[in-house]
Amino acid sequence: MPLDRRSFLQLLSAGALSSSLPDSIARALALPANNKTGTIADVEHVVFMMQENRSFDHYLGTLNGVRGFNDPRAVKLHGGNSVFYQPVAAGTPAPFVLPYHPTASNVGLQFIEDLEHDWETTHVAWNAGNWDQWVPAKSPLTMVYLDRTDIPYHYALADAFTVCDAYHASLLGPTDPNRYHMFTGWVGNNGKGGGPVVDNAEAGYSWLTFPEILQDAGITWRVYQDIGTGLNAAGSYGDDSADPLLGNYGDNSLLYFDQYRNAPASSPLHERAVTGTNAAVSGTIFDRFRADCAGNTLPQVSWICAPEAYSEHPNWPANYGAYYVSQILDALTANPEVWSKTALFVLYDENDGFFDHMVPPTPPQSAAQGLSTVPITNEIFPGGTDSTSGVSTPGPYGLGARVPMFVISPWSKGGWVCSEVFDHTSLIRFVQARFGTKAQPLTNPNITPWRKAVCGDLTSAFNFATPNDSMVSLPSTAAYIPPNDDRQTVSYIPLPPAVQTMPVQESGTRPARAVPYTLHVTATANLAGNIATLTFGNSGARTAVFQTRSANVLQSPRSYTVSPGATLTDTWEFAPDGVASYDLSVYGPNGFYRHYRGGAPGLSAANLESSISYDVAANTVTLAVKNASTLPATVLVKNVYTGATTSHQLARGATLSSTVSVARYAGWYDFILSVESDLTFQQQLAGHLETGRPSTTDPAMS
Repeated sequence: MPLDRRSFLQLLSAGALSSSLPDSIARALALPANNKTGTIADVEHVVFMMQENRSFDHYLGTLNGVRGFNDPRAVKLHGGNSVFYQPVAAGTPAPFVLPYHPTASNVGLQFIEDLEHDWETTHVAWNAGNWDQWVPAKSPLTMVYLDRTDIPYHYALADAFTVCDAYHASLLGPTDPNRYHMFTGWVGNNGKGGGPVVDNAEAGYSWLTFPEILQDAGITWRVYQDIGTGLNAAGSYGDDSADPLLGNYGDNSLLYFDQYRNAPASSPLHERAVTGTNAAVSGTIFDRFRADCAGNTLPQVSWICAPEAYSEHPNWPANYGAYYVSQILDALTANPEVWSKTALFVLYDENDGFFDHMVPPTPPQSAAQGLSTVPITNEIFPGGTDSTSGVSTPGPYGLGARVPMFVISPWSKGGWVCSEVFDHTSLIRFVQARFGTKAQPLTNPNITPWRKAVCGDLTSAFNFATPNDSMVSLPSTAAYIPPNDDRQTVSYIPLPPAVQTMPVQESGTRPARAVPYTLHVTATANLAGNIATLTFGNSGARTAVFQTRSANVLQSPRSYTVSPGATLTDTWEFAPDGVASYDLSVYGPNGFYRHYRGGAPGLSAANLESSISYDVAANTVTLAVKNASTLPATVLVKNVYTGATTSHQLARGATLSSTVSVARYAGWYDFILSVESDLTFQQQLAGHLETGRPSTTDPAMS
């Protein structure tokens, strides 16, 4: 029998998670996948459960094997600090606030205060890509994080299934526009149908939604929700003043579209998106979903909208949401036939005001902010007001901050990590990949060319070919009793500790899904002309966004979007403050990193040109280094993974070529180049050799 909420929480308090509590997880792991075709066609049901307002680092920064607090290639801020050292005031590297853990007991059941997460304050935190104004924009509470002891069920899901550590919110802003991306593909960016919408706004829109596309194609779908005390003034079952354990917290964004508001009661739009359980009268909020799972009537595509108390929105406890997720998984696995054909995605609409260290990919607003080989049409908010608010700040719609994404299915078992870049429009594209055909494609015209190019369709997170050969052991975990079941009028506000230290991420690596990135960057320095030239290349299968950052405070970050087979070239002046030097760092997906520093005055200035080439068949990378300076150079090459340093004498114009096997480190490489005669010079080339096969997450994070 399914656990009720109080029994669930009692088991948490008894420390019984690893034995009694996760029956839903254990059952899901034990049941085999439908493997009739060995392709995505084996998926017959897709279920999306979008929760509220948690960032990736806030929830999973300490999870082993993901790009969390141990990220060896986290961006550096002006002043030289890692991005984790968030300054208290603009323009000063110190004082700062590091990520910190609350001191209260039962943190997973605390009512932690909600933070500002609107368009304006989020773009302040983003700061044109500098990503350094989180504390001034959000308060020190932005740096709070939870760990395995706080949210054991979430960590058990990650250990049992697949977590995506490059999944981003769609928009640098709040809930509503992010959910519009999930349900429709955008926020009405072209001004038609009531958009654009960049803040929480429920005015009544009319642009095309994805369920309408499914309906026209004959694909079955439904929104699972509770109707609470009925529709409120905004047209949603989100009247949380009555009972936060009922309703949908306003998270069914289809109810803000006129075609649903005005749909006759007999119409599919009304029956599938407006109706719901009525737990205030009888039964439970799970009854309809359970019945459809048990009766083999689960639609092909479903969205689940939780009541406020279960949504994980601050200031509601994270573990109330864990209970809700367990009930959904219980319902699915109670019918092995249904579970064997179902992909469940549990994700979060946005990050609230909680910090995440990964700077999201964004399109350049102008040539001064970067370049793109892909059109950026409808990806830049021009400023002024959106459809309902007084917003004035122009800027990119997104991508937004990273948020947790759990891929829970018979084809994603085993504690995997997928590091391909995704956002909420990837949910639509997964459905398109599964249910669209050449004869009848599920075309969604709303998703922009840039977003479609940069974000994947989530298929890389699955093993459809051999899904039944992966099993894992559940971790030992613990959790807590809630203080009560009522709404809390006073929120818990944990303060930073007097003595700050970086969090400790769990040790160990995880199996990693293949990602479609094969990236290249080369740099040349014109020492006489004080110009550094960067060339970005992409020989992979997915468009990639590179962010380039200068150590000089007068130079803002730039974003370069490069499609497969394309290159982009741009120039950077040496530091514009009169110091003849350059210090540029390039960050790409899945730990790709390049660093170029040099330009010391005088004849002793080093000038090397380096590159990495890949040999997939041999599992090797080749480092090529050319001495472009006017004098011979003693070049030191440090292999960061092995710790070995080699010395090479290079005459003027000579080239060094060194081929290194990366098999021992699962394809990961990291080389640091220096020159004995010029201590200001350094280059670093790091990343991962992609073979198209599964590998292991970066051991440097272990």
